[in-house]
Amino acid sequence: MNTVFPSDSSEVAEYLKTGKASFLVGSRTSTVIPYEKIEERFPNFQIIDLSKMKVSISLSEDGDLTVEGAVSWQEAMIYAESHRRKVLTSPTEELALCLSGVATSATGERCFGFGTLRDQIVDLDFLDIHGNLHHLNAVDPISTLEVFRSAESKEILKKYSAAYEAFRGFKNAPFPRFEKATDLMVGTEGQLGVVTRATFRTVALEDSTFLFFKLPKWELDDRAHLEIFDKVDAYRNVIQACEFVDENSSAYLPQDKQIAPGFDLIFIELPQSKLDYIYENFICSLNLIKEDDVFELSPQKCREYRMNIPRYVFEANQRMKVTKIGTDVQVKREDFQKLLEVYRSWQKYGIKYNVFGHFGDAHLHYNFMPSMSQYADANQVLAKFYSDLKGWGASPFAEHGIGLIKQAFIQEYYSDVHKSMFQHLKSHFDPQDVLFPNGFMSI
Repeated sequence: MNTVFPSDSSEVAEYLKTGKASFLVGSRTSTVIPYEKIEERFPNFQIIDLSKMKVSISLSEDGDLTVEGAVSWQEAMIYAESHRRKVLTSPTEELALCLSGVATSATGERCFGFGTLRDQIVDLDFLDIHGNLHHLNAVDPISTLEVFRSAESKEILKKYSAAYEAFRGFKNAPFPRFEKATDLMVGTEGQLGVVTRATFRTVALEDSTFLFFKLPKWELDDRAHLEIFDKVDAYRNVIQACEFVDENSSAYLPQDKQIAPGFDLIFIELPQSKLDYIYENFICSLNLIKEDDVFELSPQKCREYRMNIPRYVFEANQRMKVTKIGTDVQVKREDFQKLLEVYRSWQKYGIKYNVFGHFGDAHLHYNFMPSMSQYADANQVLAKFYSDLKGWGASPFAEHGIGLIKQAFIQEYYSDVHKSMFQHLKSHFDPQDVLFPNGFMSI
């Protein structure tokens, strides 16, 4: 395998100048790339591993956080907190790299209160295939970029933007948003250039508290879950995250790491100063939650718990020698109960599963845990599901990008409008299809 480990942007530029087909990787935490099969999928590619890049983190007087190189979200959070600032994106896997998050448009748990990552970006730099450095600023419309100066390209952008409107209320559409100049690099998965630096908005740090709700298993009784879902949306101005971990997920943890064995959990993050307000106005309004089933956990304990869930699930898949098969669906609020009903119906297939994710945003990760003999069946279930989902007006892939694993399900979501945009951008930025040739823009 021809893997290179550049130490800085200048070395990345030199590798790009070779013109060799390249695939970029960061911390290898992506859930849409089967890293265990990467060699057989890309036998002739140059793998550019950015995990050894020199890191730089700084904070402006206005509180904007700038990261360069292989900075993880964990490192960014620690740095910001040491300066009494709070990072607005909180991915479950904090070891993921910030710049990889830009490329995949990852949103994380605090999207509930702070919105998507793409709207937290102030500006960024990227390298093109010739090794030239470009700067993009979020205040500039994407229409001001050279790639959209011709009349033909303006018409392509107009039609593409109109198609995006149907997904305006979702974290991510099945295709990238192209409104701000910085959107060019957000969710395009390194197919147009390599992000080398980005600046993100932050807010003043307040002490946080995490409240947990102990609930029955959702498959047996989801009434309390839905009561929380229905009422929590009114508190987005206070509650920063609203997350779900089902009992099946918790069961993968060692006993000493479990919090409430045998129960589902929903937890919310909020400023400590707002605890009384949330208790009096939100918690006391819940009719199906007993006071004894609400408890507080320290930020550190909560952080450890939520990070352990996907890690132990991933390890279980590794032991079974299968690639994770799961959903990344966000539905309209009025369809959330319907989504739970569909997931509940999948019990009939007899395949182990677990569910966790961004409950308040109607965005859950349903993960099949198939044996090797059940793998094909699980994929067939998902294929039918994604085909049916198109009629819901939902977003099939709301967070982690398309990568390779989701490509089998994405094609019917692309019309000629989307394909024209992808072809236009690739012909301008990457006419030889050097960057991630197997990506969704090239297929």
